[in-house]
Amino acid sequence: MLLAERWSPYLAGAGIGLLCCLTFLLSDKAIGCTTAFARTSGMIERLFRGRKTLQRPYYKKFPPVVDWEWMLVLGIVIGAYLSARLSGQFKLHFIPTMWEAAYGSSVGLRLVSAFSGGILLSFGARWAGGCTSGHGISGTLQLAVSSWIATICFFAGGILTALLIY
Repeated sequence: MLLAERWSPYLAGAGIGLLCCLTFLLSDKAIGCTTAFARTSGMIERLFRGRKTLQRPYYKKFPPVVDWEWMLVLGIVIGAYLSARLSGQFKLHFIPTMWEAAYGSSVGLRLVSAFSGGILLSFGARWAGGCTSGHGISGTLQLAVSSWIATICFFAGGILTALLIY
């Protein structure tokens, strides 16, 4: 399975479910990623502003430190890389074929678009109190109504986007 180009969604889903159970059991916390990115922004700010960063109300609640969630994101990146390498599918590709067909081959435009989209997604995830993994996996696992609503909206938005693109 580790060498396969595509993994079974059932096995991957079961693995994520087991990971959720383990995180609740071992740390009494839910799986999520956006707080790790917020902590990283605090770490970067701290490089420039020093200890003043720690006085901000947001960073009092979410200190800019490496925690288990930050390590989870790092593990996702490392795991994705290893998976791509083991399956023989790894390649650096700055301009996806579909993007190039629609918008051209400008790397600058692609980077600005991706960076802007990332900012908007991060802002939305923090405003919603969680990302797709926080709401869609951990929140629905806990039967949180807000997470079920968010997840339904994720799927509806994904379906609409797919219909517009394809």
